[in-house]
Amino acid sequence: MEHIIIIGGVAAGTKAAAKARRENADIKMTLFTNEKHMSYSACGLPFFIGGEFKDYHQLVEYTKENFEHDMNVKVHTLHECVAINPQQNSVSIKNLQTNETSEHTYTKLLIATGARPFIPEIEGKELQNVFKIRNLEDAFAIIETMKKSKKALIIGGGYIGIEMLEAFLRQGLDAKIIEKTPHIMPTLDIDVADHLKDMMLEEYPNCVITSDNVTKFIGENGVLKKAELQSGMVLDTDLALLSVGVRPNSEIAKEAGIELGVANSIKVNKHMQTNIPNIYAAGDCAEKTNIVSNQPVWVPLGSTANKEGRVAGVNLAGKDAEFEGILGSAITKFFDIKIATTGLIEKTAKDLGYDVASVVIHSKDKAGYMHDAQPICIKVIADKKTKRLLGAQGIGYGDIDKRINIIASSLSSKMTVKEYINIDITYAPPFSKAIDITTTAAYQLDKILENQT
Repeated sequence: MEHIIIIGGVAAGTKAAAKARRENADIKMTLFTNEKHMSYSACGLPFFIGGEFKDYHQLVEYTKENFEHDMNVKVHTLHECVAINPQQNSVSIKNLQTNETSEHTYTKLLIATGARPFIPEIEGKELQNVFKIRNLEDAFAIIETMKKSKKALIIGGGYIGIEMLEAFLRQGLDAKIIEKTPHIMPTLDIDVADHLKDMMLEEYPNCVITSDNVTKFIGENGVLKKAELQSGMVLDTDLALLSVGVRPNSEIAKEAGIELGVANSIKVNKHMQTNIPNIYAAGDCAEKTNIVSNQPVWVPLGSTANKEGRVAGVNLAGKDAEFEGILGSAITKFFDIKIATTGLIEKTAKDLGYDVASVVIHSKDKAGYMHDAQPICIKVIADKKTKRLLGAQGIGYGDIDKRINIIASSLSSKMTVKEYINIDITYAPPFSKAIDITTTAAYQLDKILENQT
């Protein structure tokens, strides 16, 4: 009898299992996860910590018992895969409660082990109240520490860093980000990121420090008390969060002879298949293809993990599906400031060899006479040679997400700037200006492209 084993129980793993079951009611499936909880929204953790909602069960789509009942999949929580043995079509699984190891054979295997926070080499990082954030247990520990804290530091100014800064401020802490590079949000170009920083500092002065880094945590009786920065500044703090990026959990794949790709993520084809035909990988541990550049990339996002899991599930069930790739479309917020991106940023495009034209537009998200019109800023880039759109970034208090989503659709369709101008975008004063900000950007880009020919 065919037996599918899935390693990992958060986004890609559970999505794959559920889809495989819907496609084939007869196959046997077993899922192993090294966590206590499964099928939860890791992306929602900062908002849980910030008090947007109180009950963590709202993050959990399925409990072990419900998943087993509804999907007919045997689930083993607190069980870690310590080895993959392709020649034997087996995995070695360690029970984290008993430390016993057992062997399990498969006909097909899905690796959905996700990613883990990168822990920088900072003296004192082992002190109590220095945290990472990866799972529900991390969130519970941070919430308990917040209750007796007044000051918090976040090391790293990416998506999670910004979301956690808001969470700590919402809970009444004096919090700030320490970012070692000159600007926050590496998925934005410097001009847009600097504008974002100015907006954040206008709302919360001193909430962001750039071009500096924590070099040492200082404690008393094993508990964090201060942080020493590279600049020499020493800051009092009760809590620190390490949020400087993540790394794919691909070590067991590499040890099994599975080929790795960008950033040591697991190389897969459009079927989510590795170089070993009956072993698949999906989610944050797997490599992706950028639709614009057609280059391999590693961009760990929850939305992507769910899509890849769905494709993997279809193929595990013996049918056929393909995953074309990603644009890296992402969005977050800092209180009322929205931050979104899709496709390539200008720096990345230039690094890839594109001759780039770009425009930055500041406008309102709807007719200026509407009482709730809000300022937004959008940057759009295009390739001078092909005149294709390459990407966009947006920040502001108004509706950024729909603008970025429209451009994401155009990127998937490989539109030129002129083709974008002709998109019939909806208009009414409560929703947009007569000429949408993205169309204005396209008009200006078109002029630049015409003048350089």
